[in-house]
Amino acid sequence: MVATGLLSASALQWIDQLGVLVFALSGASLAARKRFDIVGVGVLAGATGLGGGMVRDVLLGDTPPLALRSVAFMILPAAATLIVMAAHGWVLRVERIVLMFDAAGLGLFAVTGATRTLERGNGWWAAILLGTMSAVGGGVIRDVLARDVPVIFRADSELYAIPAALTAAAATLCWHLRALDAIVAGAIICVAFTLRLLAIRHAWTAPTPRDRMV
Repeated sequence: MVATGLLSASALQWIDQLGVLVFALSGASLAARKRFDIVGVGVLAGATGLGGGMVRDVLLGDTPPLALRSVAFMILPAAATLIVMAAHGWVLRVERIVLMFDAAGLGLFAVTGATRTLERGNGWWAAILLGTMSAVGGGVIRDVLARDVPVIFRADSELYAIPAALTAAAATLCWHLRALDAIVAGAIICVAFTLRLLAIRHAWTAPTPRDRMV
């Protein structure tokens, strides 16, 4: 099957699986830094890697979710768990490894979330919303399970949901222009990754309510 936006089904699945892998690595890395055992690392890897996509699929009525219909999606969190367990010392030394994997997953899932929403005949607003939810959902689940305040809710956190929404919007626009092939999707994902890392580096934050004297 070829999507209307020119991104082939096989390319979309590869992007989806890569997103699962990097988000799973993000979850597993955080678990390692918090000194979880192998079960905790595996659970956090699976929840982070698969959570956002499963929420997306349920909201789209695509049940059971794709992650439960393809063994490849289930293998990826297990692989991330083994990688992090084997490289535990390196994970502890690289202070921002979780943020790097999370930034990569953000762009990947924003693109696939928006595209899969559009393929099912939904409007552009739904594509942006579900693309954003797909991108941030895994990180929210990861942080909740790790007993941290989710990044998306912290006032002192660098831009997170906004890059995801912009990425989903860019993918949606290119899809409607019939320009969303694998190269364009890859470029959008790279821009999202770069924007998130720049936000971290320069401490760009979203606006917050200001206290005003009456």
